Amino acid sequence: MVSRGSGLWPRGVALAAVMLAGVPLVIGLGGGAAPAVSTDGYPVLAARAIRLLETRYYNGSGEWHMCVPVICNTKNRDWGADSLTDTLYFRWQLTRDRGVLPIVSTLARTAHLFVPAETGTSDVAMWDAVAMVREYQVTGDPIALAKAEAAFRWVDSVKSAVYARGACPAIDYELPYGRPGDLKTLETDSNYIKAALLLYQVTHDGSYLTKAEAKYADVRQYFLDPVVPLYTAYLFDNGSSCRQLGGRYYASVNGNMIWAGAALARFTGNQGYLREAVATARAVGRYLSDGAGIFVDMQADNDVVEPLVEAMYSLAVLDHQAFARTWLLTNASAAGAGVTADGGYGRFFGGPPPLGLLTSWQLNGGITLMAAAAALDPAGAPADPGFWRRAEFVADSGQLAGAPLLITFTGRAIAIIGTLGDVCCGTGHARVFIDGRETFDRTGIWQDKTSSARHLPGEVLFAWRWKVAGPHIVEITPGIFNTMEGGSYFHMAGYYVVK
Repeated sequence: MVSRGSGLWPRGVALAAVMLAGVPLVIGLGGGAAPAVSTDGYPVLAARAIRLLETRYYNGSGEWHMCVPVICNTKNRDWGADSLTDTLYFRWQLTRDRGVLPIVSTLARTAHLFVPAETGTSDVAMWDAVAMVREYQVTGDPIALAKAEAAFRWVDSVKSAVYARGACPAIDYELPYGRPGDLKTLETDSNYIKAALLLYQVTHDGSYLTKAEAKYADVRQYFLDPVVPLYTAYLFDNGSSCRQLGGRYYASVNGNMIWAGAALARFTGNQGYLREAVATARAVGRYLSDGAGIFVDMQADNDVVEPLVEAMYSLAVLDHQAFARTWLLTNASAAGAGVTADGGYGRFFGGPPPLGLLTSWQLNGGITLMAAAAALDPAGAPADPGFWRRAEFVADSGQLAGAPLLITFTGRAIAIIGTLGDVCCGTGHARVFIDGRETFDRTGIWQDKTSSARHLPGEVLFAWRWKVAGPHIVEITPGIFNTMEGGSYFHMAGYYVVK
């Protein structure tokens, strides 16, 4: 039986599918080095975050820095960059901020044009297609629309013989012919649906709507969890069978599917789509939250949260779902205690301010969340912005060596600190149990995955809150080997506890 509303699995439940450097960067959050507690409201926090995006992450000539303050990569392609473009679109949609227009106009001109002769991955093309439509919606530039349609066609038809293969050809491989790894990721097909619906919205070409409906049905067949209305991110197709890697509930893909269901309901009049979207959105709040009801993003920095925030906002405003509004404001209030002095956010809305390198993959969710909160509650502000200044740091270089690692404490919040990409940069993960129950998202701590392809010391590896203080045990256990996340790995520098 699932533990309701806690984001945890009971300890004995079987999996649904087969499947230190940098310590000096960790500073006491209660000390003088931490930024002063802000009493600013949501509009000020949102404006500060957008200013950070426009002045520190945007390079001034049509590309995004993927890391700040140290620049690890600069580009205008794929989900890290595209999530920042989508964040600017969201800001423009809510406020018609004139400062957004010249940046998005330049991004549209530097966006990649997909041509038949090139090779690549299907998910990159579909992330780009969505961002390009957003650029068109802001600017009206026909070049952006033409590039979006070219990116969509590149996967849908030009390269269909390369990606639409295997035992379930309705789902696209990420890599050409599925080699190596046999991986099919919902990043491709959830963005396919979203891009098709956006293209239908701006072109009124009915073929896009038909394609979106067909792909939506395929995704529900292959990626929908068999127990709860959440979508796992990974499918493995070896040519003979298609198998889920269950329990990997990315914010991006679940956000895309929520948004798609609501949009399909509006475009087709079929309210069954909206019921499915609402069911998934409620499941996000029910199963992917900590003990205080705050969303917990467990995907290292290989996921983006902007699509989930955008989807929840759509449900709250266009579909009048009060629970979605509550979800947004609850998370925004918590994130207000995790903002840096210049307006940056980490990937854990309930965690402390980022102390190390801040990547685009981690940043986008918090910025979008504050923009949503400012629109929903312009007179509102975070309830306890000084929450993490009360934290005490416990230095502990604990790591997995076969036996489980136990962290025992009394308090109302914990944040485990360590290096993402510690053995850079892909396989190596651990399972996490909170007071004897495994986190519902069974990614746990995927420490060695980092999209920036660098060691990221001083990162929050895991954060969890409770409504009141009490005795707790966090148990880190060896990860179960799978071809995506590899074998076991965990190594922390220590942890913060709020009493």
